[in-house]
Amino acid sequence: MSDQEKKLRCPMGIPAGILAVIIGIAGIVLGIMQKELPTILFGVALFFLGGPMSGLTSMFHKVSDRLEELEKASKK
Repeated sequence: MSDQEKKLRCPMGIPAGILAVIIGIAGIVLGIMQKELPTILFGVALFFLGGPMSGLTSMFHKVSDRLEELEKASKK
């Protein structure tokens, strides 16, 4: 692809995954401070789901780009 044909997009899953990790850390800290088990468990769940969420979104966008390239190549 040339520079003009490159897609300029920000996959929203990556910032959402980073935000989930940050909120998870905050939830863990607040849960420990207030000694509430549900808050701690929710924070841990968000912390561990944030990374894979951003990775999967990035992977789906790469696959979509490759499929578009294959479609263009098959039309020629």
